[in-house]
Amino acid sequence: MKKIGLTGGIGSGKTTVAKIFETLGVPVYYSDDRAKKIMEFDHDLISAITATFGEEVYVDGKLQRKVLANIVFTDPERLAELNKLVHPAVGRDFRAWCEGMSAENAYVLKEAAIIFETGGHKFLDQVLLVTCPEDLRIERVMARDGVEAQAVKDRMARQWSDADKVKLADHVIDNSPDVSLIDQVLALHKLMIEQQ
Repeated sequence: MKKIGLTGGIGSGKTTVAKIFETLGVPVYYSDDRAKKIMEFDHDLISAITATFGEEVYVDGKLQRKVLANIVFTDPERLAELNKLVHPAVGRDFRAWCEGMSAENAYVLKEAAIIFETGGHKFLDQVLLVTCPEDLRIERVMARDGVEAQAVKDRMARQWSDADKVKLADHVIDNSPDVSLIDQVLALHKLMIEQQ
């Protein structure tokens, strides 16, 4: 069973692409969702986060997300520290998830915003990159999250550019308004099954 990464910058539409793959019967591991859960139940990770960021980050065993966010999202070094703790735990969880999958699956997808930035692509067979014009990405995130354009641009600045990601991606999915997303996903699905 192949392990395929699915990535793209904020607002690129990678979750929409993941949902299309899911309708085709492809199991999808959503890294951000799983990371949030792991931070609630992985005792080793909880201990490491508490030791690194302080006792106030967990109250009665419950992660205080706003407290942690206030610490890491204004300080790139602190965010990097958190990522160094969380990403290995997500990697372990993904491997365990894969072991629970049926051998009948030709491939599974690991959806993650920062596959290349974390070096996660080295543990995958291929990576699909979803791209989209920057102005449309900003519009989408503003509408989705109820934030100002500058806040979106700040978040985008913390991620690699599409130009950098394209160099490492095996396949690029163009999520521009004038291109059929479904046709691209169907073609890639067919290719992944043929390569089994």
